[in-house]
Amino acid sequence: MKRREFITLLGGAAAAWPMAARAQQAVPVIGFLDPTSHDTYAERLRAFRQGLKDSGYVDDENVTILYRSAENQFDRLPDLAAELVRRRVAVIAAAGGSPSALAAKTATQTIPIVFAVSEDPVRLGLVASLARPGGNITGINIFSGELVAKRLGLLRELLPGTVRVGVLVNPANVANTATTLRDVEQAARTIGLEIHIFKSSSARELDAVFQSVSKEKLEALFVGNDAFLNSRRMQLALLSVRHGVPAIYASRDYADAGGLISYGTSFPDTYRQFGSYVGRIIKGAKPADLPVLQATRFELVINTVTARMLGVTIPPTLLARADEVIE
Repeated sequence: MKRREFITLLGGAAAAWPMAARAQQAVPVIGFLDPTSHDTYAERLRAFRQGLKDSGYVDDENVTILYRSAENQFDRLPDLAAELVRRRVAVIAAAGGSPSALAAKTATQTIPIVFAVSEDPVRLGLVASLARPGGNITGINIFSGELVAKRLGLLRELLPGTVRVGVLVNPANVANTATTLRDVEQAARTIGLEIHIFKSSSARELDAVFQSVSKEKLEALFVGNDAFLNSRRMQLALLSVRHGVPAIYASRDYADAGGLISYGTSFPDTYRQFGSYVGRIIKGAKPADLPVLQATRFELVINTVTARMLGVTIPPTLLARADEVIE
């Protein structure tokens, strides 16, 4: 090869190296932080990716999603959030409620964060206000906690003579549990229910909870909104039927898995908004300028197959109001 040709080739290669490096760096990385396992929420993840697509981003094409899951060990979330910060992700999507959001907020004050939480994000200290979040964080308020009174009312309508009700919460989800217990105790007093609290953060403890519910002859179970409990929804549905305990849940995931009745936010709709917000931030929007969105679509789902197994007769007025009846 002639000297002039070699220099030209070398110069062209040198010019190409920075371009290749810039091309690699141009693909933004989303850190997806989850207290359980992202495999638990296949439908919600599809909705999240659809929201990203609506904003012009497709996973493994012009954006990369880096999943970090705590596998129901909520105390791992701070370390996982810190790892995402070290990886210098473009944005952290804090899924699965307040534990992820609080861990992400503690880990960084500069990387944008988008959360999906069921409690009031202002009361949690995540944002200054819903309209003007301030700082590096915004997101979606799923509005599950605020529906506690509505769920208890539906439970009373479903089982008119019910007085003694168990309430199941996850003690590892501290903020969520405190909110749920406060709201459920207030709502129970209003409609004359006697509440018995049960706590569980493992599959083995769930078995013990239902044994206690049966032993104490409680008439129904109110299952709190929580990522761990949702991940065990099939176990909960089976235990409910095995022990003959009617239960009400916070999302249709449970009813789809065999739970009796659920009322709560439409999570596919919410997670699509969640993904869309992440996409807007990747495009350059600042979290401080994006108001916290509030869920507006709610679903009442009744599983009549489970009702028959439990010997529960669903009132016609309740069936008529259901968004979906599983038969």
